[in-house]
Amino acid sequence: MKQLLLFIIGLSSITVLAQTKVKDTVVRRAIIGYIQNGNQVNFKPETPPLIPIAGAPKPSYSYLWEMGDGTYSKEAEPKHTYKNKGTYNARLAVTNNYDNGKPPATRPKKVVVNDITTPVNNNIASIADQNGFTLQKNCDPIPEQEMVVILSYQNLENYVTNGKLYLFYNEKQFKNNNFELVDFRTHAGEREVKENAYAVANELNDTHSYLASAEAYKPIKKYENTTNEEDLEFTLAEAKKEYRNVSILEFDDTNPNDTHNVFYTFKTTPEMIKDTSATVTMRGIYVPNRSYKNHKVKNLEMEIVTSHDPNKMGSNGSFMNYRLVRFKRVNFKTRFQNNGEGPARMIRLETDIPDMFDKKTFKVEDMYPKCPICPKDEVPTTSCLDTIIKQKQIFFTFKNIYLPGSEQKNVKEKDSTKGFVKYSMKFNKDFHKVSTKSRTAIIFDKNEPIITNYATTRFLPGISIGVKSGYNYYPSLENSKSYFLGATVSPFKSYRFYWQAELVNSLHNYDSSTSVTEEIVQNSNGVRQFQRTTKTTSNTNFNNEIPVLIRYNINNFIGIGAGIQANVNASEKQEENSKTELYESEKGTFLIGTKEESVVNNNSFTNLKTGVLFDLTLGAARIGPSLGARYVMNFKEDFNYFQFYGIWKF
Repeated sequence: MKQLLLFIIGLSSITVLAQTKVKDTVVRRAIIGYIQNGNQVNFKPETPPLIPIAGAPKPSYSYLWEMGDGTYSKEAEPKHTYKNKGTYNARLAVTNNYDNGKPPATRPKKVVVNDITTPVNNNIASIADQNGFTLQKNCDPIPEQEMVVILSYQNLENYVTNGKLYLFYNEKQFKNNNFELVDFRTHAGEREVKENAYAVANELNDTHSYLASAEAYKPIKKYENTTNEEDLEFTLAEAKKEYRNVSILEFDDTNPNDTHNVFYTFKTTPEMIKDTSATVTMRGIYVPNRSYKNHKVKNLEMEIVTSHDPNKMGSNGSFMNYRLVRFKRVNFKTRFQNNGEGPARMIRLETDIPDMFDKKTFKVEDMYPKCPICPKDEVPTTSCLDTIIKQKQIFFTFKNIYLPGSEQKNVKEKDSTKGFVKYSMKFNKDFHKVSTKSRTAIIFDKNEPIITNYATTRFLPGISIGVKSGYNYYPSLENSKSYFLGATVSPFKSYRFYWQAELVNSLHNYDSSTSVTEEIVQNSNGVRQFQRTTKTTSNTNFNNEIPVLIRYNINNFIGIGAGIQANVNASEKQEENSKTELYESEKGTFLIGTKEESVVNNNSFTNLKTGVLFDLTLGAARIGPSLGARYVMNFKEDFNYFQFYGIWKF
């Protein structure tokens, strides 16, 4: 028996140990290694093992090297030649794709160049093909992780320029800040400046509010590609409306055709919006010459993710104002990467289309690989994108293309293995205020499909103000007359369930009691007389009612609700009237005298009543006019009543 007891205790201990979750405190690190020969350096990282995700493609690392002299590389093992002698801080940012752990942390490493053994013509490649200004990132943002943004600018003028750089971040359309600027690194003498008009870095505007104004949905430039603009004041004012924070740098003496890079390290905040399909942006503004207003603008789009998966789907319809989206085009973007050992010649994207969108308004906005739309009713012999619209899906098929694989021999630039399709649609004529989810199946040649995350669209709650007026019927009160006028507040045009709060003021007149006393009295002469005394109590109240309901729209015309209500008399007037009638004899046949008395009592904020209510409306259930009936049942007093009203919601 004793041995059995020990066995049970030991088994319980093992069970407890098995259920105890051990917190992983080991930090994964990547170490910068290199082999140096004079001013030529071959970099090679030492990275921890990857942790595969069950069912996901093979995990891999992608890299962003900062050489410390203003140049960078995305190769796994880059070779770099330094132009000048000196000490450089080389940095490495590692992104883990399809990996079940956190990105490896790295530390900068010094590279000392004492001899110039190999000449260098130009360290930084030209970006003239991108209009002399571009923004790029090393990865998409994940909450509480770091990312690097590269701002590259080139002097395309034929003279030396002194200019300015702006990087706006943290969009006001999101309640909380998404990014914290940890550090920035310059290599061409750029210096940070502060302008009173913008109160740089965390001082722009700390109001946490959603965009709900008409300006938020006016046709504005999206700056997806670098654009040339002339009205600098307007561009800066527009950016200030859309973003909370900005970093401003000035530079001097940039020679013609020179290209420079600025590296920003951002840490995404814990409060970052948790919608993993939402698109966030940063905006860069490049002023080549501070003496002029000509400038270039570029937006950097990023999709919030929970893991670094190159195959993903996103949308800019995360927080839409339902009042203002009737003619708005909602953008969707599906990204993909060929992780194979060879090129893909055909890529098919099978994308879900929510019912609320009008497929007739479908439009391809952009794509990569770049190719024309396939001709209809012909067998394509050149590269093209074929689109097939079905009832609930759209199929995108890249035909006769060449997209290299990330594991393919001699492929060093991982970005060349990536592609995307960006498209937009408008809403149907009659669409409801509901959230949507859609995702894409990505098929490379004849391989098994890769299923993306869900891209969601949702609406801001919005505010709907209503006006209601009507009559209260109290069946248990005498001579009751009650009229009311009130206001309601609720989310704008909710589809099914929603809350509603009201403030109702009513004027209520009623008689609370009436009593008649008849008696025989004897006067001073000893004559018996008949006397009738009538006492009445009337009330005039000004009531404040505060109902709070949960409502449900059965369809476009019928709505029901239930809730609780508090009712208090803001002012109460109670008048007690007494009328005494004296007759000549005890038979009461001849009236000889009448005496009337009146007592008035006034009170304020008395007689608090609480109860439950049940409600029914017929008409425009979501917005506009309707008629309603309500039954209010009080908890303590027999003060139940019916309410009949008309309401108009705006």
